[in-house]
Amino acid sequence: MTDNFFFWDASPVAFTLPEIQLPFSINLIGVGLALLVYFGYPFLTGNKTDSKKKRGKRVETAAPMPLWKSASLFIGALVAGQLVMLPFGGPELSSIGPLMPRWYGLLFAGGFLLGYLYGSKLFRDAGKSQAYADSLLTYMLIGTVLGARLGHVIFYDPDYYLRNLHEVLAFWQGGLASHGAGVGMLLAIWLFMRKHPELTFAWLGDRVAMPVAIGGIFIRIGNFFNSEILGVPTDVPWAVVFARVDMLPRHPSMLYESLLCVLLLIVLWSTYHHYKKNPPEGLLLGLIMIILFTGRILIEFTKVEQAAFMEGTFFTMGQLLSVPFILYGIWLIWKKVDFGKAGIER
Repeated sequence: MTDNFFFWDASPVAFTLPEIQLPFSINLIGVGLALLVYFGYPFLTGNKTDSKKKRGKRVETAAPMPLWKSASLFIGALVAGQLVMLPFGGPELSSIGPLMPRWYGLLFAGGFLLGYLYGSKLFRDAGKSQAYADSLLTYMLIGTVLGARLGHVIFYDPDYYLRNLHEVLAFWQGGLASHGAGVGMLLAIWLFMRKHPELTFAWLGDRVAMPVAIGGIFIRIGNFFNSEILGVPTDVPWAVVFARVDMLPRHPSMLYESLLCVLLLIVLWSTYHHYKKNPPEGLLLGLIMIILFTGRILIEFTKVEQAAFMEGTFFTMGQLLSVPFILYGIWLIWKKVDFGKAGIER
């Protein structure tokens, strides 16, 4: 009987927009060239504005790109890409749509936006330029999406993608792994730190921790709308019947993870203000690693195994991938966090 449980059969599509005819055709190769210029520019150039010693060496720091300049570069690159390809032709786009935005995509974007806005506040709290947050946003967005996709490809379905290499980067088809996103974000922070050595990895990680928790809340709700990352069948009173999948009452495991991120956000926010907005470097990053991935290990017991080749084993792929993050968080707090450098609010 399914009448005693919450019944979920909502469409993952939020709304539909009709086809839009463009006033002029857009050369797709030109768009690709524009994206290469836009994303490659921060790594290849930078305005050298300061010089200081770091680890006994004198280094120059690159000024972060303000949001207005980033937007101007993007628009300019798009226009230039179209002009360059005018003599050569190539595949063109003359219409867009029909568009069917999905709840998952809207919630993903909303979580990123709120995370960015709150992260910007954290930079301002520390007396840092808003431009740092603007520039870091690009790194984090690329690192999150690319890391999540490659994480799914490598850890959850390697056999399929070895036989279909052309689909490895087709993230719009579905298949994103949160552990891969975690690795991608850490790598993005490291690359940003290399560009701006006046900021440390741990300090940046602390300013990203709460925005990540905010994003996690929204993304897991998006998984609920998509009826994905399902729990195992159960008869607990709060079980959910995902009618678009089957008629079995299941653990709403994605909502458990969303609530875990709410709890995590409360802990991080409380710790941040406990230290008067100046926590010891690495503390918030260490806490998110320990709490988020310990909770993930526990919640995995309620979930259907995502990696088919791991079925029948005691531990899930999600649990195994969580262990390195937990160990890193413990090591970070134990070995690297200097509690004497921040005054505790009494």
